[in-house]
Amino acid sequence: MSIVVILIGFISQRIFVEILGLEYLGINGLFVNIISMLGIVELGLGSAVIYHLYKPMSIHDVASIKTLIEFYKKGYRVIASVVAVIGLLIMPFLGAIVGKVNIPESIYMIYLLFLADVVCSYLLVYKRSILYADQKNYIINFVHIGYILVMNGLQIAVLLITGNFYLYLIIKVIMRIIENLVTTAIVNKHYPSLNSGGILPIDDDTKKDIIKKIKALFMHKIAEFTVFGSDSIVISIFLGIKTVGLYSNYYLVITTISSIISQAFTAITASVGGLLVGNNHKKSFDVYNKMYFANFWLASIAAIGLVVAMDSFVTIWLGDKYVLSIGVLLALGINLYLQLIRSVTNSFKTAAGIFHEDRFVPIAESLVNIVFSIIFLQFFGLAGVFMGTICSNLVLLLFSYPKFVYTRLFKRSYRDYYIEFIKYLILTLIAGTATFVISRAIVVDGMFTYFVINVALSVVVPSVLFYIIYRHSDEFIYFKNLIIKIFAKVKSRKYMK
Repeated sequence: MSIVVILIGFISQRIFVEILGLEYLGINGLFVNIISMLGIVELGLGSAVIYHLYKPMSIHDVASIKTLIEFYKKGYRVIASVVAVIGLLIMPFLGAIVGKVNIPESIYMIYLLFLADVVCSYLLVYKRSILYADQKNYIINFVHIGYILVMNGLQIAVLLITGNFYLYLIIKVIMRIIENLVTTAIVNKHYPSLNSGGILPIDDDTKKDIIKKIKALFMHKIAEFTVFGSDSIVISIFLGIKTVGLYSNYYLVITTISSIISQAFTAITASVGGLLVGNNHKKSFDVYNKMYFANFWLASIAAIGLVVAMDSFVTIWLGDKYVLSIGVLLALGINLYLQLIRSVTNSFKTAAGIFHEDRFVPIAESLVNIVFSIIFLQFFGLAGVFMGTICSNLVLLLFSYPKFVYTRLFKRSYRDYYIEFIKYLILTLIAGTATFVISRAIVVDGMFTYFVINVALSVVVPSVLFYIIYRHSDEFIYFKNLIIKIFAKVKSRKYMK
């Protein structure tokens, strides 16, 4: 189903570009980033509440669960209102951010539809926290996949029949409401005891801890937007809306790859929360080490695949006039690796509720991102924007994660962390260079054949290299045995049938 979602997303983007053009694509990408900025207002309330749900969910304390969910609901209603007000206050500045565009629609009306979508996303969303805390986020994923499929299908139909951008956006708002209603209905059905009355007020200690974590998470939300959401705004202001449109195509591919890989590691967060409750540092580190190894392997293949195969993919998908330079692609590939290699460490950090301790790090991360993006942009153009993002990622990877997560949870040294991080990075660079050289040495007729070869090389070359190096390691043997067990189980089920 995820593959179908990915395919329909790329088909939708292709039709969007062909019917509406690069300016609309740039506006769409820019407003997505501006709206993501409003997510700062959420303050991390969801993460703070989910952290406090782990224990009552494990001991089936219905009263405490109901209390937390009620608190969450009231908080999200306030957030939806604040987002709406701040979103409206941004409107007078849209002209300066967007610049001159030649489209018949009002950029203000377009923006209002984006704003309506994000406000609706906060309504009824509070109940899905139950599924996250209960390790049933696969249900949320299935509902979201259905939402994506139906929404993109309807949007494609609207573009082909009418070419109307307003209708295209209205469909997104309506489908967002339906997605939340369906998720709420599922939660109500699976957890009927939560719908009964008698909700107790939240106790002072829990409330104080949630507020403490929210204050810290606010800083993290600012950094999250600055690192992941400000690129399009910087590009629009300095390089123009059409460049945002070109980048939007690459951004779609990158977010697709990232969401597939990150989803696996995000899904383990609740399990890690249960593991850390036991306070067994040795066992926690053993699990972390194995997951970090898998994280490295997948992140490497993804980043190498982006650099090696992206040009041929974009040429097939949209045409060679939408291909960006190799310098931009290299910066995006390195940035993707650094973002993905954070996944497991971030899951442990979230599960451990480490929000307050590193609350000032996001300020440094945000400043590094903005300042270096603008400086590098002057020398390297579009690639410089992403070089600034690379620098901000290193703030987390080289300072925050070893100091507040690795040494604290596993009682290990900084030296161990840096050795592992640098070793994996060097191996990825070696594997990437070898794959790129082999790819460019191959000459074939047909871009599609070349793309398939590039994808195959991006998987095979790094995997062979990593296998040679790690085939006797505990981490590799663990996953090899795990895969063998899975295949044996599947085979035995087929035999039973």
